[in-house]
Amino acid sequence: MSLLVRAIVGLLGLVILKSFLTRKRFPAPLPPGPKPKPIIGNLFDLPANGEADWLHWYKHKKTYGPISSVQVFGETLIIVNDARIAVELLEKRSAIHSDRPSLTFIEMFATTAFRTGTTMNPRVRTERKLFYQQIGSNNSVARFNHIQEAEVGRTLLRVRDNPEGLQDHIRKQAAAIILKVAYGYSVVPHGDDPLVNLIARAMGNLGAALVPGVWLVDFIPFLRHIPAWFPGATFARVAETFRESARAWNCQPYEFVRHQMSQIKHAPSYLSGLLEAKGVPEPGSFDEITISTLGGLFLAMVLYPDVQRKAQEEIDRVVGTDRLPSFSDRENLPYIDAMVKEALRWHSVTPMGVVHSSSEDDMYEGYFIPKGSQILPNQWAFTHDPDVYPDPMAFKPERFLATENHAPERDPHLLAFGFGRRICPGRTLADSNVYLSIAQSLAVYRFTKPIKNGKEVDVEPKFLNGVISHVAPFEVGIKPRSKQHEALLKELEIKYPWEEGHAAELSQVKF
Repeated sequence: MSLLVRAIVGLLGLVILKSFLTRKRFPAPLPPGPKPKPIIGNLFDLPANGEADWLHWYKHKKTYGPISSVQVFGETLIIVNDARIAVELLEKRSAIHSDRPSLTFIEMFATTAFRTGTTMNPRVRTERKLFYQQIGSNNSVARFNHIQEAEVGRTLLRVRDNPEGLQDHIRKQAAAIILKVAYGYSVVPHGDDPLVNLIARAMGNLGAALVPGVWLVDFIPFLRHIPAWFPGATFARVAETFRESARAWNCQPYEFVRHQMSQIKHAPSYLSGLLEAKGVPEPGSFDEITISTLGGLFLAMVLYPDVQRKAQEEIDRVVGTDRLPSFSDRENLPYIDAMVKEALRWHSVTPMGVVHSSSEDDMYEGYFIPKGSQILPNQWAFTHDPDVYPDPMAFKPERFLATENHAPERDPHLLAFGFGRRICPGRTLADSNVYLSIAQSLAVYRFTKPIKNGKEVDVEPKFLNGVISHVAPFEVGIKPRSKQHEALLKELEIKYPWEEGHAAELSQVKF
């Protein structure tokens, strides 16, 4: 028998041994689910490669009810398909359901600060408190309104000059805002920016690493010790490719700000404020939230022209056509505000939320939730529940407006940004950016289905799988609404001239 075959047989033996040693006897039944097989449990009941996991787990609601479970190599996954249960477990009982699972695959490539598998310990609480003070409230975010206004204005100009690049412009805008707010960093105005590319790559890697059930090593941690060349060790080879971008994301922006501060030429930012307060930031993903939400909104404008028309009528009536909407106009633009809410509901940015972990045993309505369980809140199911949101697949901002015969439906802000102690701390910045972007874009542009060979091209709504789900690329026609609106765009060229960017200085930073 060859050494390789012996090694494979030995690993299989260890898996079997681990399964028997970790087999648990529970004092009450787990939530219902498919019957597990010996040793591997429900390994083959996990989403197939490329399958939308939120749709896969949504099937459990019809078969097993609003809370269900699966087991894989002794690990328990609890799937929640009802918002009421999520609120009970993740908010009201947040003291025991706010940990993040320790994900071995992430530990294989990530630095300590990059990891999200962190218990809710004093350090994490302090970081989140500092984050909230810097950028977590309406008042603190308002300090950065001028940054958002400038970057949204520059995006309108990029769209005018290159309408085919709408989704690239959205990504650059979101990155420009968060990099300026977080690090005082100015992006390259045209073309690729190295820090934008780095963070996009690192966030993509992190998103892939966080998808529950994808990486075998998360269920069998000792597999991390097998070499990358070993057959079946795909996770080890992928971890090697992820490692450098994780290290760079953790170190390069930090060293850039330190260098700028040492030269006394730094712009006030989230990180400079934390460094002055001797805090250490936790990486965030609120720029991805903005990108995903805006992508869904612009797709909806193409698919629902009546919604676009109503929004533009409101803007023209309230704001007029001689200026752009501002933050101060939001309270007088209820239809635009309802569009922001409907965008969060219609396209769930984090359709399966981010996994929580239980730090203690718990019981819920007769079902046992063991310590260490991974809790998966299906946020897509929450925001597409037909009992709460009638006709859930349609984009209808009116559902959030009060009329004589209609009470507003549940505000999706309560569901879209997570729960309890793990709610997204950057939600206020993301929400304000989405509002300003859609209000100013609709003020000056008309979005339509593309025309090819004299015929309108159908656009199909498609959404990519991932922890953060983005809109699949789509074609769109974009034109200024009138000559008067073209003049408004000209004024933006003067008001917000292009900045040189910090890419050259970034390249000199050692890390």
